[in-house]
Amino acid sequence: MSQASKIVKHVLVFGGSLLLGASLLAAPASRVQDQQNPPPKTAQDNSKMNRDHQSKPTADQQKMNSSDQEITRKIRQAIHDDDSLSMYAHNIKIITQDGKVTLRGPVKSMEEKNAVEAKAAAVVGQDNVANEITVSRSK
Repeated sequence: MSQASKIVKHVLVFGGSLLLGASLLAAPASRVQDQQNPPPKTAQDNSKMNRDHQSKPTADQQKMNSSDQEITRKIRQAIHDDDSLSMYAHNIKIITQDGKVTLRGPVKSMEEKNAVEAKAAAVVGQDNVANEITVSRSK
């Protein structure tokens, strides 16, 4: 190998080492910059509407007895079978406790809100339905 080839090889290795070292030194600074100016967080589509922790009952408080589970299943099936309802209506929360049903979540229109409530009332009676469904203007 000629002397010139050896010099070029050493220059390339040295230059690559310098670049690697420089990138490693710059990395912590960029992490600090990211922590100081984090990118804006984008909310899920219905995250503002889904604040179960603020009102009772919540979905995790659904009773596990067979009668409450059957009520929830019947209401969910009635909603699911209605193709005129939006995906939002199909995904509302149904919480049953001792035969009392709470409906919660966003829907696209007042008609959907009323339709979902009517389906629940058909299963448990109007007096046993708490309709906390909201109509979202952005849907």
